[in-house]
Amino acid sequence: MRKVALVTGGAKGIGAAIVKKLCEDGFSVAVNYNTSEQRAEALCSELACAGFNVLPVKADVSSSDDVRKMIDYVRSNLGEISVLVNNAGVSLWGLFDETSDEQWAEVTGINLTGAFNCCREVLPSMISRKYGRIINISSVWGQVGASCEAVYSASKAGIHGLTKALAKEYALSGITVNCIAPGVIDTDMMCRFSQAEKAALCEEIPAGRMGSPEEVAFAVSFFADEKNSYITGQILGVNGGMA
Repeated sequence: MRKVALVTGGAKGIGAAIVKKLCEDGFSVAVNYNTSEQRAEALCSELACAGFNVLPVKADVSSSDDVRKMIDYVRSNLGEISVLVNNAGVSLWGLFDETSDEQWAEVTGINLTGAFNCCREVLPSMISRKYGRIINISSVWGQVGASCEAVYSASKAGIHGLTKALAKEYALSGITVNCIAPGVIDTDMMCRFSQAEKAALCEEIPAGRMGSPEEVAFAVSFFADEKNSYITGQILGVNGGMA
């Protein structure tokens, strides 16, 4: 079976680390982006020069039309998708009672509806081939909640419910659906915190440090392995012991 993976939000941070790891694992990888075109092109150029087969593809995952076109484009250029990694996401920091309708719609649209759109589009092919790996990236805040990140926490908790339900619905079709819930990972999302705030945060983490994008990518590689066929419906915390 041809090994083709699609990573949404794959241009930077955790997504870029996942793309690199899957390339190393022998996958042809479609790198989805929406606003980070330069970073996606740079990543794909770097990997192509190293001999890997990568394909940048622009799409707003919150749009079902965009997702449909993206999947068709990937199929035409790389083949049927065997591994889907729903990584695209945005955060929101602020008081819940000051959250606007537009903010709620944006965060849930990308974080939760985006995963829904992508899963719905790839599943028919996976069902017909009796094989597929769907890996959703959520957050520790989807497990325990975070003050001043209620909307983000809610969208990630929704990913957990979607993961468990789809795992049960499609297990007999040879499809596994799992979720990785990262803790505090050293990415661009941490840029709003000062060094002092980051240090204080690390003191609350049993491991005493932030995680790296590569550590999340390693977990994705584990779930994506074709031999890993009996682990499904799981939420794997990569959080240094936070939860």
